[in-house]
Amino acid sequence: MASTQDAPGAHGAAKVLVASNRGPVAYQVGDDGSLTSRRGGGGVVSGLSAIGPDAGALWVCSALSEGDREAVRRGVGEDGVLMLDVPADVHADAYNGIANSVLWFVHHMLYQTPLEPVFDAEFRRQWASYEAYNRAFAEALAGRAAPGAAVLVQDYHLTLVPGMLRELRPDLRIGHFSHTPWAPPEYFRMLPDDIAEQVLRGMLGADRLGFLTRRWADAFEACCARFADGLGGTRIGVHGLGADADFLRERSHRADVTERMAALRDEIGSAPDGTARRTIVRVDRTELSKNIVRGLLSYRQLLDDHPEWRERVVHVAFAYPSRQDLAVYRDYTAEVQRLADELNSQYGTPGWTPVVLHVKDDFARSLAAYRLADVALVNPIRDGMNLVAKEMPLVSDEGCALVLSREAGAHEELGEDAITVNPYDVVGTARALHEALSVGPEERAERSKRLAAAATALPPAQWFLDQLHALEEQPGPSA
Repeated sequence: MASTQDAPGAHGAAKVLVASNRGPVAYQVGDDGSLTSRRGGGGVVSGLSAIGPDAGALWVCSALSEGDREAVRRGVGEDGVLMLDVPADVHADAYNGIANSVLWFVHHMLYQTPLEPVFDAEFRRQWASYEAYNRAFAEALAGRAAPGAAVLVQDYHLTLVPGMLRELRPDLRIGHFSHTPWAPPEYFRMLPDDIAEQVLRGMLGADRLGFLTRRWADAFEACCARFADGLGGTRIGVHGLGADADFLRERSHRADVTERMAALRDEIGSAPDGTARRTIVRVDRTELSKNIVRGLLSYRQLLDDHPEWRERVVHVAFAYPSRQDLAVYRDYTAEVQRLADELNSQYGTPGWTPVVLHVKDDFARSLAAYRLADVALVNPIRDGMNLVAKEMPLVSDEGCALVLSREAGAHEELGEDAITVNPYDVVGTARALHEALSVGPEERAERSKRLAAAATALPPAQWFLDQLHALEEQPGPSA
């Protein structure tokens, strides 16, 4: 069902394979019909680079855009990357219909349960596409893996791949890593019984499963104990992905970041007494789990409870649009904009804009905001890790106080030096913001140093290599 590009590592030669929905490269078609490519980043990209060009590695991913599909049709590709051209309607059902609208909602516990979910005939139709999508990956991996190769499957888009691949190639060493939280049994059981069991048994086709925190690993084990007769021969590992310190420190001091810092300082302005205004910074996608709306409500509560901060603080909120092909995400993005406008109208003065909101993605501008941050606000409803919580204390020029949700995976590592909040408690978060703004510069710098040390304990390349080595050291593939 999926056409593919030929690639180095094909024809059964790859010794290490990675599978993910999004690959390390994306293509665009120019007005003249030419194809241009852009490389991505992240932990898996760093990890594959770390194992070297002679490792016989192959990355299997999906053609996501029309540019990607055109690259597949023309046979254009980068060394070590295999794109699968799954039919666009099948991908849409699998990606938006199931992965992002069902599995993401379950694991992040986002449903408004009086109205959703509704597992009807349309859901079953989309689930068939999710199965077909996973099967396309399993077949591509099976056809290109060397005997005994290590296969590292990524995330909730591909939960069925390990089990399918195990049936096709029992000789392989198969790992799966979950970049999201895992739902507790009481929430996971919202899925239809047969679907819940299918997801778990698909995952349990792996020799080894990786999670970002012990909490998420424990939740998965609890689901298996309740719904799948335990783990069987599958092993569990915890790998807390850290920030890439070398890259972030170098990138955050390039000229384009310096230019954006100057522009941001102009937007922020100075307090009436001429002193520099304090900054509360957040950088997020407008993803429902990120809790941007309650963050803005907490800032309003701060201004109400502590009017002494008016004109002395600015909330820099970079909320970049996410999943705008889903109506609920478009509505959420619009609500973020509406509330920011309301706050500026209600509290703003001719010389003070309380909320500086940007909704267009700009990595250099995000790094500029990191460097200017006095307070980092990271208050997700639920998050597998949240690298922003790790990156901002690392990059902040003067050190920042971190206000961190207890429901972020990062809290397991950073909670001791963060100011912890219940993400639903607007009054409590406002108190935490006041506390964070009141931290003196020396203490703030010391906290940032400790936060940065914890945040970089497992950098991306080592995070990937640890999983690969653990998989290769397994006694042997599961039966």
